[in-house]
Amino acid sequence: MDSFLWCFVFHPAHLRSFPNHHKSKRMAIWRFLMQSPLKSMGKKYPLTLPEDNGRIIKGTGDKREKEMKMMKKYGVASMQEMVKEKQALQPGTELRWKPFEIPKAPQNKLDFVSGLHTLCGAGEPRGRNGISIHIFVCNTSMLDRCLYNSDGDFLIVPQQGKLLITTEFGKMLVEPNEICVIQQGMRFSVEVFGETRGYILEVYGAHFELPDLGPIGANGLANPRDFLVPVAWYEDRQVPGGYTVISKYQGKLFAARQDFSPFNVVAWHGNYTPYKYHLEKFMVINSVAFDHADPSIFTVLTAKSTRLGVALADFVIFPPRWGVANNTFRPPYYHRNCMSEFMGLIKGHYEAKEEGFQPGGASLHSMMTPHGPDADCFEKASKAKLEPERVAEGTMAFMFESSLSLAITKWGLQTSKRLDKNYYKCWEPLKSHFNPKHK
Repeated sequence: MDSFLWCFVFHPAHLRSFPNHHKSKRMAIWRFLMQSPLKSMGKKYPLTLPEDNGRIIKGTGDKREKEMKMMKKYGVASMQEMVKEKQALQPGTELRWKPFEIPKAPQNKLDFVSGLHTLCGAGEPRGRNGISIHIFVCNTSMLDRCLYNSDGDFLIVPQQGKLLITTEFGKMLVEPNEICVIQQGMRFSVEVFGETRGYILEVYGAHFELPDLGPIGANGLANPRDFLVPVAWYEDRQVPGGYTVISKYQGKLFAARQDFSPFNVVAWHGNYTPYKYHLEKFMVINSVAFDHADPSIFTVLTAKSTRLGVALADFVIFPPRWGVANNTFRPPYYHRNCMSEFMGLIKGHYEAKEEGFQPGGASLHSMMTPHGPDADCFEKASKAKLEPERVAEGTMAFMFESSLSLAITKWGLQTSKRLDKNYYKCWEPLKSHFNPKHK
C-alpha cells in the first residue's frame, strides 16, 4: 500500500465547521487531499468550612428561574448502600461499573452492532422524547452490513481502539479522545483494528447542537471551525452473497438484504451530515478568582428539551486545565442535582476519584442522589497549598447529563457482571469536622 492510499484509507479528508451547509463530490476529492490543510486558527465553596462538608442542591431552568440552594451542613450525605427491596428494580443510589469486558477473538467475534448493549435510558422513541446510553465492545469489523438508527442520533465516544466509520457521506476515522455524531437515518458501517470499546449517548426527538454561549461571547468551549465533516466517497460494488442493512426501530433491530453496497452516493450537499470533533480542541472556561464553577462550562454539545433552558442531554468533558481558584475547595463539591449524571473515563483518572473509577468503566448518579469526592480526595484537597496547578493532566473524563430520570437495564444491573456493589464505601472514611465553637 503506497503512502497516498494509506492517507486516504486511514485518515479521510474532512470539511470544517459545525454542521453548516456543506457540499462534496467524489470527483474533487483528489484535489482536496493534495492541498495543505489550513491551521486552526462572594465565595460559595471555600477551602474549608467550619460547618463541615459543603453541599449543593440544584434545580434548573432559564435565566429567570435558575434555582440553587447552598447548604452548609455537618455529617456525610454521599454514602448510600443499595437498598434491597423485592420491588426495587431501579436502585436510587450511586452506581459504578468496572471496565466493561471486551470478548476475545476468535472465540467470540463481535462487531459494532452485535457488541452494542443498552445500559440505561428514559423515555422512548415512539414519543420522540428520551435518551439511551449504550456501551459497545467489539473485536471485528462489520462485513457487508451497515446500520441506521430510525430512533434518534448517536453520539459515539470511543475509549479503546480506532473506528473507521464509512457513511453515505464519506469516511471518518475516530480515535480515542475524539467523538463523532451519526444523525438519525444515516447508514454507516464500522471497521475496527483490534479490541475496541466505547460509549454512546442516543437522543430521541432532538439533535445535538452547540450550547448557547451567552456572556462568554464568540470565543469559548467548542468552536464550530473544529468540527469535521466527511467528504464524498463511494463504492460501486455488487455483493452476490447479499449486503445486510440493519435498522434500529423503536429499540429493536430489523434486517433487510440487498445485492449492492449502500455506500453509492457520489455527491451530496446540505447541512444534515455526520461529523467528528477532537476533544483537545476544546477552549476551556474556568474560575480564575474563587469558587468552583458548575460543569456546564465544559459543555461540548447539547440536545435541547421542550422546556426553555433545560437540556434533554448534555455532553460534558473534564479536560486538562489550570486550577487557580483562591480560598476554594477546588474539586467538585458535594451536591444533589436535579439532573442525572452518567460519567465515563476515556483515559487517566478522574480528579475527584483517583481509585476505582477506571478507563472503560462508568458511574451513574441519579437525580437528587448525593455524591461528591471520595474521602481521600476530600482530605487532600482540604489541606492543599493553593498554588496554580494543572488539573486532569493526561486524563479525559466526560459526562452525559440529562434532565430525565434514567432506568437501568437488566444488562447493566446483572448480565454485564461489572456493577461495583461496593462503590458507596469510597465515602465511608469521611469524617465529621463540625466545630460548634468555631467563630
